Amino acid sequence: MHPISYFQSVVLGLLQGVSELFPVSSLGHTVILPSLFGWNIHQDKPYFLTFLVALHLATAIVLLGFFWQDWVRIVKGLGRSLRDREITDPDARLGWLLVVATIPAGILGLLLQDYLRNLFASPEYASIVLTLNGVMLYGAELLRRRAPVVAEDDDERIAKTVGWPESVAVGAAQSIALIPGFSRSGAAMGGGLLVGLSHKDAARFAFLLATPIIGAAAVLKIPDLLGPAGDGVRGPAVVGAACAAVTTYFAVKFLLRFFETNRLTPFGIYCLVVGGLLTIGFAAGL
Repeated sequence: MHPISYFQSVVLGLLQGVSELFPVSSLGHTVILPSLFGWNIHQDKPYFLTFLVALHLATAIVLLGFFWQDWVRIVKGLGRSLRDREITDPDARLGWLLVVATIPAGILGLLLQDYLRNLFASPEYASIVLTLNGVMLYGAELLRRRAPVVAEDDDERIAKTVGWPESVAVGAAQSIALIPGFSRSGAAMGGGLLVGLSHKDAARFAFLLATPIIGAAAVLKIPDLLGPAGDGVRGPAVVGAACAAVTTYFAVKFLLRFFETNRLTPFGIYCLVVGGLLTIGFAAGL
């Protein structure tokens, strides 16, 4: 018997691919959904975290592939800056901004992930935090700075708009996603809006930043999937990862186009309504 069935892995994989990039919290939905469906999945057990690692790795691989040409330019820019010992072009600057933003998220993730994992099994708590995620998205829209037109190229605009302190702040903000219900992409996009990025550029920066963070966290946990913690979930994990890869690809395509003319507001409304209703429902024992 598998602790996670193949049907459940398909549903959770499809959900992961969408909700990881949509600013609605993939972790929060993954905690809440099994409870709503009455699935006997123990989110506080090691096997569940191992299963999630496979889904996140699939998302990171698709993001890397989607932005492959961008990453090639960024890595080349980093190489030039190391060779010349100075940052002379937008690709190099964007690369170092991503490095700087990744450091606080990585440190906080390593320090807090085991502690916050104890919250994974609480759909009631995740529902409350999902509501707060809606407040966060609304707040980012209300407080956002007007995006200056500093260049025609997307990456050059990001490199010229985001400063080093702002990059650290955006990276650290992503760590809030360790709490089920808060969105990694939502925090990063909101931070991007606050430092003056457009919605499109904030989404692009968030997706570029998510690639090394999600990928590194997943790779570090791959030995768990291959070890005893992966017993019984390797097959479902592979199926779920394949489903997550498909929805991740379509999600990133949709969102990059969506944020050319739209805002975070619809996602904020969704989180407020759904999170609020779930909070009331769980409190009432429904």
